[in-house]
Amino acid sequence: QVQLADSGGGLVQAGGSLRLSCAVSGRTFTTYAMGWFRQFPGKEREFVAALKRSGGKELYADSVKGRFTISSDNAKNMVYLQMTSLKPEDTAIYYCAASSLSYPHDSYYRATRTYGYWGQGTQVTVSS
Repeated sequence: QVQLADSGGGLVQAGGSLRLSCAVSGRTFTTYAMGWFRQFPGKEREFVAALKRSGGKELYADSVKGRFTISSDNAKNMVYLQMTSLKPEDTAIYYCAASSLSYPHDSYYRATRTYGYWGQGTQVTVSS
């Protein structure tokens, strides 16, 4: 089992920055990829970013590319999402996720069904 604890959300003005953190514990060596997703009220969870542990490849949704950066500190078992140039439309609950599955195509890591472990979520609110 893998446990995830995400944190770092809050209220920020448009144009500001936030860094979300995800503490990973348990059978961390079984994780193949880490991801961040977000959920708007009344909507399904959507992909934000992913980081493949092997090779360190980063994947981003088009809506956040160039503004958000996913990274990890393997020694501390932490994953981060640095968010800059935030917009009101980034307001959502953000979730950290872990996948123990290996797929040949990166597209799989953009799907919620690929991830078997989830954090509890952290609210990000961007005011205009």
